[in-house]
Amino acid sequence: MIQYPRPNGRRKALAVLAGSLALALAGCSGGGDPLENESTPAASGSSTGQALVVGSADFPESSTIAEIYAGALNAAGIEAETRLGIGSREVYIPALQDGSIDLIPEYTGALLVNIDPETNLVDPGEIVDSLSENLPENLVVLKPSDAEDKDAMVVTSATAEKYQLESIEDLAKVCGELTLGAPAEFAERTQGLPGLKDKYGCEFKEFTAIGDAGGPLTVDALLKDDIQVADIFTTTPAIEENGLVVLEDPKQNWPAQQVIPLIADDRVNDQAREVLDEVSAQLTTEDLIALNQAVSGDQKLDPAEAASDWLKEKGLA
Repeated sequence: MIQYPRPNGRRKALAVLAGSLALALAGCSGGGDPLENESTPAASGSSTGQALVVGSADFPESSTIAEIYAGALNAAGIEAETRLGIGSREVYIPALQDGSIDLIPEYTGALLVNIDPETNLVDPGEIVDSLSENLPENLVVLKPSDAEDKDAMVVTSATAEKYQLESIEDLAKVCGELTLGAPAEFAERTQGLPGLKDKYGCEFKEFTAIGDAGGPLTVDALLKDDIQVADIFTTTPAIEENGLVVLEDPKQNWPAQQVIPLIADDRVNDQAREVLDEVSAQLTTEDLIALNQAVSGDQKLDPAEAASDWLKEKGLA
């Protein structure tokens, strides 16, 4: 998916200056440093004799997946703890490299674009293969899950019915009559307006910049018909809650975005990798939607509680 701040700003450069890293860490929520090291007993899943530290980016879905990873590891007798809300890639990639964290949930397509901005790969397998070949030294990905969270062109059921829309190919026939709402960056990003024009010949009548990355403001504008099409992430609970229609992307304007563990190769041993692979084998897009509804919907569950429920349901706790 195109990774805008939600508020995580997922797509960032790999390297940051030490001063920028310190500033970013100082600004993390909770009044403390989420990367502060703590003394912990030895853990069988760590090659360093310390508990494995599972990080997350600063948005609820990432935090929940991190809690799933940590919960599965602990259930398997591998001591693990979480450092949630670290920030964007400019913070957590260096944190993986310097040992502040040992692993973190990632998204395949966005991670590849981060390390290879010129890539045009969209196939799930090709993306994972490219990641394996091009990640920085000592960083590796494990097996990807079937779970994906990616950008999508979303319309109301009324708009879908009015224009007979099932895919972006259908949308392209009427783009000139409609207004699209999306983050400002969408206007220039390769997979934003340029990609829709190049792959589908879709040029909207108007573009409205909305800064909440497919959040409540975007959904509200869509429901009020202030915009007729919105860029919304596919695991957003509001899609199901409001009966919105996700248009198919047959020409793959957006690459595969499978959830995948990104680990420090020298600090996560084979036993821990097997546990993480088992999580990936069971995690689905439908699970992400349900977890997001539990955490960000009316239930307002803590990510750790939602993760615990999922692990019990899957027999991993």
